[in-house]
Amino acid sequence: MGIYKKLRSKFGQEAAAAKAGISVRSARRLDGMEALPSQREARTWRTRSDPLEAVWQSELVPMLEAAPALTATTLLEEIQRRYPGQYENALLRTLQRRVRTWGASHGKEREIFFAQAHPPGRLGLSDFTHAAALQVTIAGATLLHLLYQFALAYSGWRYVEVVLGGESFMALSSGLQNAAWMMGGVPEEHRTDSLAAAFNNKAEHELLTRRYEELCKHYGTRPSRNNLGVSHENGSIESRQGTLKRTMEQALLLRGHRDFADLDAYRRFVAEVFGRLNARVASKFNEERGMLRALPVRRSGDYEEVDARVTKYGTMTVKKVLYTAPSRLVGHRLKVRVFSEKLECWLGNVCVLELRRGQPDPVSGRGKVVDYRHLLPALKRKPGALARSVLRDELFPRTEYRQMWAQLKDRLPEAPACRLMVGLLDLAGNGGCEAALAQHLALLLASGELPDLEQLQQEMAPRPALHPTVTVVLPELACYDLLLEAA
Repeated sequence: MGIYKKLRSKFGQEAAAAKAGISVRSARRLDGMEALPSQREARTWRTRSDPLEAVWQSELVPMLEAAPALTATTLLEEIQRRYPGQYENALLRTLQRRVRTWGASHGKEREIFFAQAHPPGRLGLSDFTHAAALQVTIAGATLLHLLYQFALAYSGWRYVEVVLGGESFMALSSGLQNAAWMMGGVPEEHRTDSLAAAFNNKAEHELLTRRYEELCKHYGTRPSRNNLGVSHENGSIESRQGTLKRTMEQALLLRGHRDFADLDAYRRFVAEVFGRLNARVASKFNEERGMLRALPVRRSGDYEEVDARVTKYGTMTVKKVLYTAPSRLVGHRLKVRVFSEKLECWLGNVCVLELRRGQPDPVSGRGKVVDYRHLLPALKRKPGALARSVLRDELFPRTEYRQMWAQLKDRLPEAPACRLMVGLLDLAGNGGCEAALAQHLALLLASGELPDLEQLQQEMAPRPALHPTVTVVLPELACYDLLLEAA
């Protein structure tokens, strides 16, 4: 009506009605009104009898008082059950309005959220998010991973890191320290969630809580956590998880595919993405950087140290994951430094072994990280042990080796099959041709042929380096006497 009234003062009735998008009949009715419909006195009388009068106060209100979460649909179905044929489905909208009005007048108190002010340099937040929705692959294999993100509440500057495995203190420590040294300071307070996925029992909960507090103390920042299940207390980072994944999704769409040659290539891609996000807040970050607290002299240890003994089977267990080790370490008790993605095994002050860290299986709670190269020398001496080894399936580095073993044990006697399979593993490990040999085995599997080990060794084994023969002729000592006489 307001638009029509403005146009009516400049144009005739029909022209103003056409410009306002109403009919001439409506225009004539509006010309006869002195006030807008919203400014009229509210109607206080009913135009029909209340269809719910018989049950509203006596039955429906008591049900709502007992259970305020009941919906109008449930209430209508209940009174239809109690009074068959008296209340039609068309009353649902009327009942919905009545329930909404009752809730506003008599409903329970609702939670109020208080918007918080974030001064520069005061608060930094950390959180993990699953990245399965991005469908990233490494050399064709699906990458199951998390993304750790640190963000400053005031400026929105962020640091993102790829995490292989679950939420853990090591991943949090590594990500937080990398973020601190990248931004050149630390905020007054650092907040994270409860890290419930990292706590298996009360004792471990207390241990990780103490280590987290020690980490924050080392960097001079006050540790805090949001209450369990109350994600809005961590809202400054929760909302940025969504923007991060949306930005990465858009970057992947522009890239045209989601496959990366290796993990380092994917990490560079992630760094480019959060670098572009940080460019948007560069001015606010430069303002906040001056308010950050100074860094300590050195980093804190971002690993956990545990003891592990290498058994006679050439294995050791660290955090419910079985690892293989070279036979020279059998019987030694090692100090194992557990990082977020690797293990360092120390004997005294010497690092004797470095391994890729594995994760326990979600179903069994156990895991295995087997490197066939560790057990290969023993297998070459005892090839028959391969047939019923409990680690046999994990010994094969690729699917083609596992499929070839299945074919060998079906078509050859056990002893020759074991010797041939161990020979193939030896060629793959010591010959440095694991991938190339796997491709050749795939061709043999497709044609149904068995491998010829001698021929494969001639084709793929590295050739011994040819060194020139150098003959050194030493002069007689009398020659030096002649030189001295001449001088």
